[in-house]
Amino acid sequence: MPTLLREHGFRFFFYMADRYEPPHVHVERDDNAVRIWLDPLEIAFVDGLRPHERKQMLRITEQHLSEFISAWHRKFGELSNE
Repeated sequence: MPTLLREHGFRFFFYMADRYEPPHVHVERDDNAVRIWLDPLEIAFVDGLRPHERKQMLRITEQHLSEFISAWHRKFGELSNE
């Protein structure tokens, strides 16, 4: 589970098992989790976060969107060549 970013108490990361799915990022804080699709940018799954926290995660994801998409393709693109 490579961590991409830690910001405002949120941890943004990938799961290796997700490589066959469309690009997305997982976000955790405490025992709460969100899955965010990167294209289009939208929340796919939520477990236990308040609406303002979800908006904050989406804002942070949007600010780092190009980095996350590039990291996804670097990480999972090399796995598809194996």
